[in-house]
Amino acid sequence: MQKIVIALGIITSTQLVPAHIQSIAPTQQEIPAYAKWGQLAMKEAQSKYPNASIIDYLHEGKETKESSTIEKFKLWLKDSGKEFGVSVKIEYITDTDELVNIQIQEN
Repeated sequence: MQKIVIALGIITSTQLVPAHIQSIAPTQQEIPAYAKWGQLAMKEAQSKYPNASIIDYLHEGKETKESSTIEKFKLWLKDSGKEFGVSVKIEYITDTDELVNIQIQEN
């Protein structure tokens, strides 16, 4: 009797599981448009603070002017045990990606 109950339990549980389980393929993440400007922001910050390590990075958004765009980044750096924030603004011509200006300001 116990074997019949176990067998019925197995049959019932297999009926509850869908016959076709959809496999989820990993999706390839798109590289954001600001990524190349973020790399430049990190490179410039590292150049200005050569002994510091960049421990965090945030894209704060962009501001569009008439013909140019300003990408804004916040970097968190650590130098000799001291942590501090740095704001980096990169302005470029929107149509050509030609660099106009880079501003780095410690917060």
